[in-house]
Amino acid sequence: MEETGKAEEYKAELIYGLNDRPPLRETIFAALQHLLAIFVAIITPPLIIAGALKLDIETTSFLVSMALFVSGISTFIQCKRVGCIGTGLLCIQGTSFSFIGPIISAGLTGGLPVVFGACMAASSVEMVISRLLKYTRKIITPLVSGIVVTLIGMSLIKVGIIACGGGAMAQTDGTFGSFRNVGLAALVLVSIIFFNRNSNRYLRMSSIVIGLIIGYIVAWSIGMVDFSTVQNYGGFNIPVPFKYGIAFDFSAFIALGLVYLITAIEAYGDITANSLISGEPVEGKVFIKRASGGILADGFNSMLAGAFSSFPNSVFAQNNGMIQLTGVASRYVGYYIAGFLILLGLFPAVGLVFSLMPEPVLGGATLLMFGTVASAGIRIISAQRIDRKATLVMALSFSLGLSVELVPEILCQLPDSLKNIFSSGITTGGVTAILANALIRIEE
Repeated sequence: MEETGKAEEYKAELIYGLNDRPPLRETIFAALQHLLAIFVAIITPPLIIAGALKLDIETTSFLVSMALFVSGISTFIQCKRVGCIGTGLLCIQGTSFSFIGPIISAGLTGGLPVVFGACMAASSVEMVISRLLKYTRKIITPLVSGIVVTLIGMSLIKVGIIACGGGAMAQTDGTFGSFRNVGLAALVLVSIIFFNRNSNRYLRMSSIVIGLIIGYIVAWSIGMVDFSTVQNYGGFNIPVPFKYGIAFDFSAFIALGLVYLITAIEAYGDITANSLISGEPVEGKVFIKRASGGILADGFNSMLAGAFSSFPNSVFAQNNGMIQLTGVASRYVGYYIAGFLILLGLFPAVGLVFSLMPEPVLGGATLLMFGTVASAGIRIISAQRIDRKATLVMALSFSLGLSVELVPEILCQLPDSLKNIFSSGITTGGVTAILANALIRIEE
């Protein structure tokens, strides 16, 4: 009853409810604000993955374009609710940061075919969970989710700091960690912090975009951006299913499957928050139908992403805050957001411009983003009761998870199949958290 009362309070504060149709001008304005909040978050994972796998500009550009294109389709499915797939809420989806670590590991061993094959196969984990929601919530508790989210952020900080130093190429040509690279990354980082702490909500929402623009302009002015490497900015990107082929690798499947497991639980929380601030029920048959449909869409859209040369999608929590800021919860706004994303994805110029972004510029932003991911996990953990059992579960999970990240050589005597599975700190720490939480029994 208390949750129902909160939902009614939020509903009273809305300007436009879930099924209202705002005037065109207000709809477009609200859609552009959402787009501003998610654009960088959508394009960043493919840029990071492409940099780690040393892909060429054309491939990187295509991956960025497909990330935008698939995010548009995914958002439309979530907002529209196609059959039993989707929430029917103003629920935005985009490329997920959580999968970056396992994807890079899979890509380094088997290339893009293994990445997309594993992403598609492992998405079935989340789709199955959507049908068994009440049971999986007993296994993946908030404590386990918090540990895994923290490990995801901590593991990715290494990727961020390498980008700040100049990336993998700089490590080979002797320029890694140069004043130019580190200074540029620091400029972006400081710019984002400066605008994020501003009292003007529009500057705050745009802080990452502004920071990247400042860094890009400075990088161009000092000769770090070479537009001459691109022969043509025109034309259209035609989405081609399975453009890079697909292959299957069991160790990559296990690593990604675990992240899909955690993503399902995170999606449940995000959908609950979305439903609440939209003035909709957060319990009962209607809500369970929405939640299970949203998680099913999470998995289905990630499978779709793999087919179209993109990476797994997840529900974006930041857009829940945008609904509160604008007072617009209309799912019809989501159709416009989806349309904008699809259009951006069809023009190769968008992907090419961002593919030319120097790694230190991207690193300055992602370092902060990954730290934010880790802090989000800590917040989830801190909301739980930290008793002796929880302390032991955290100690085991962080010790084993971070050990293989910091000293990967510890696995050198294992068979390759096991080494590939447990080389990811997210997988090792996540499996440890699930097993320790289930098996450790302490009488207080």
